[in-house]
Amino acid sequence: MFFDKESFKQAYLEKFAEAEGKTLDEGTSWDKYHALVLLLKEKVSLCRALTNEAYSREKEKQVYYFSMEFLIGKLLPFYLVNMEILNLVREGLADLNINLDELLAQESDAGLGNGGLGRLAACFLDSMSFKGIKGHGNGIHYKYGLFEQKIINGFQAEIADNWLKNGYPWEMRKPDKSVVVRFKGEVRMESLKGKLTFVQENYEPILAVPYDIPVFSYRNPFYINNLRLWSAEPMAAGLDLDLFNRGEFKQAQSYKSEVEAISSILYPEDSHIAGRELRLKQEYFFVAAGLGSILQSYKKGNTLLLDFAQWVAIHINDTHAALCIPELMRLLIDEEGLGWDEAWKITVESTSYTNHTIMPEALEKWSVEMIQSLLPRIYMIIEEIDRRFREEHILNFPEDPELPAFAGVIRHGQVHMAHLAIIGSHSINGVAKLHSRLLTEQVFPQFNRIYSKRFNNKTNGVSHRRFLYAANPGLSHLITEAIGPHWKRDAEELQKLEVFLNDQSFLEQLAKVKLNNKLRLIKHVKEKQGIVLDPSSLFDVQVKRIHAYKRQLLNVFKIMNLYNQLKANPNYFIEPQTFIFGGKAAPGYHYAKTLIKLINTLAQKINTDKDVNEIIKLVFLENFNVSLAELIYPAADISEQISTAGREASGTGNMKFMMNGALTLGTLDGANIEIREAVGEENIFIFGLKAEEVLHYAYQGSYKAWDEYLQNPDLKRILDQLVCGYFQEVGGEFITIHDSLLHYNDEFFVLKDFCSYYETYQKILNLYIQKKEWSRSTLVNIARSGCFSSDRTVSEYAEKIWNIRCR
Repeated sequence: MFFDKESFKQAYLEKFAEAEGKTLDEGTSWDKYHALVLLLKEKVSLCRALTNEAYSREKEKQVYYFSMEFLIGKLLPFYLVNMEILNLVREGLADLNINLDELLAQESDAGLGNGGLGRLAACFLDSMSFKGIKGHGNGIHYKYGLFEQKIINGFQAEIADNWLKNGYPWEMRKPDKSVVVRFKGEVRMESLKGKLTFVQENYEPILAVPYDIPVFSYRNPFYINNLRLWSAEPMAAGLDLDLFNRGEFKQAQSYKSEVEAISSILYPEDSHIAGRELRLKQEYFFVAAGLGSILQSYKKGNTLLLDFAQWVAIHINDTHAALCIPELMRLLIDEEGLGWDEAWKITVESTSYTNHTIMPEALEKWSVEMIQSLLPRIYMIIEEIDRRFREEHILNFPEDPELPAFAGVIRHGQVHMAHLAIIGSHSINGVAKLHSRLLTEQVFPQFNRIYSKRFNNKTNGVSHRRFLYAANPGLSHLITEAIGPHWKRDAEELQKLEVFLNDQSFLEQLAKVKLNNKLRLIKHVKEKQGIVLDPSSLFDVQVKRIHAYKRQLLNVFKIMNLYNQLKANPNYFIEPQTFIFGGKAAPGYHYAKTLIKLINTLAQKINTDKDVNEIIKLVFLENFNVSLAELIYPAADISEQISTAGREASGTGNMKFMMNGALTLGTLDGANIEIREAVGEENIFIFGLKAEEVLHYAYQGSYKAWDEYLQNPDLKRILDQLVCGYFQEVGGEFITIHDSLLHYNDEFFVLKDFCSYYETYQKILNLYIQKKEWSRSTLVNIARSGCFSSDRTVSEYAEKIWNIRCR
């Protein structure tokens, strides 16, 4: 990359002058950041050229990963670490009187995702590149992210996340690779040479313009992959000059605005018809653009379409991309002239699907009328897929005539996207052992009967290079000094750390690293929110999307109960504790937004109470994103993973906390089960109902939330405090939460699990007091986290699903 510090300085000064057209003294921090990114991108482009040359010599199968989200965070710090030039660049810039940290602060987190789904996709891209797989992301070039979260008077306020306001120097616009996407219109059928053909007419064309971002992994310059993001643009200039000249300015711009709305924002509000229609447009837009580009590229180097599945793998990351199936059929039949059977064989053999949820309300369904109107040809193909599926399986399962009807794609006026994805894919996987079992036994048992060989499990993983090596430099240095650097390439090497379990000096160094990480987070919190935290306190952390099933409320009740005990008994002794929350609520999700208000209201009460605020403190960190996560995970002592058993598909935050030495306090849900298998029962703290018990209560209807309320004085007091004026400044704001538990029977078993949760929490506090035993337990978690690297996960996908060789 660079021979030494001097060669870097010379290259940087030349690039700055070329790119910015001014002297270094005249340049702003953004100018200096911009020049550095351009310099690195130039080096990456050279490597990519060599990569492409190697690709052309050695033909390999390519994977295209379709996802609505790619939560890539900031690339500059990660790429400097991956290129192993962080210190060289820092020192070189310092010689030029430039502070690298000031440049790193210039980059915004890319507004391309929201939570675990998007972060998983980003981790997979990193691991595919590292493992030498030709793996490319395919998504949407959102002009605005989900939203920037501000906490105002305790409430969440949504502000436009204008992450592109200064441009994004990592990306490269490729207008010559644009694809035309068609909406609406009519489909004309005609017979040509005895063959029925379909022609879409009077459609609304949208231009999909690609923006490419290089995916560069650790010490792997010759396997640079690509994240391709599609931007929606008008086919023409988009301005009706006649209307404009007549003074009808809004009308003149309306077409352009309507088109650009498709790639304007991640997850537009869908509580109204226009929002739902926009979401459907987004899903078809990036699918049609991506597949059009893939087929075009494939045909340049291949003459036989029948070999398509041998060289191309299409992976659907949740149902947002399920329209890949009918769209690929459309391309093969309408554009390439294949028959149905040939096209269907290619589609099924090339397509695979990962399911990320078992919650019925999260399994996408679209109205028949909406798909017919927006995507007339696609609906015809979906209808034919449904018809053929029913015909085939009525014959195969004559003893169960209800089975095909229940498992069909079109039911009760809706298109079931998960059903479409299952029928049209050769592989369907869950993302943790429990989740995959529930998929086959509870969610899709009919499909499991039909396609039992298609269902499989691939437990999630996360990039240990991102969330341990790059995010936690103190711990990374300690690990490398102890066992050498090879763990960065092979996370299973972390197991070698177990030889230090009785090494007092190493355990003390480990504790010192944690303290320093807490100080980093404390500095950030003070600068951003003006809150001072105690570095000697235990950091109890729950950061994730705010949702009822993730049960932030259970954590809040724990804190309320602790606060009540401290107020009732001033001599009640506990270790100082800091409770940290973070996460966004969907703009239309009233319950979740009320929960954020409750957390902040309780924080205000505790943090201003002189009786307790030196013992416990509560803070909600606003605008949780990848960059903030990289500060939080290394600083955490307790990882709260307390979702209702059977509701969390896997979780990936649990893995990131584990890698950084936090102990899990959680239910037997998602990957918590596999974490327990890895670390042993003594190094994880499990409580609450099991998934089978939750299902039993749900089916039997035998759970009565009022019984928990009446039988537990602590719980009764907490629930009464929500509505009795205890929080005087909010009036009846928290009645929604109170009623969800008592009048709607506590759907997520918060009250049922409270006692078990609180007792288990006391056990973890008892261990924390024993500093040596606590450090040993954290070391076990770090040492055994290697199996949760996304390198392992991607290798399993490659071997078992994509049929592709890893490096």
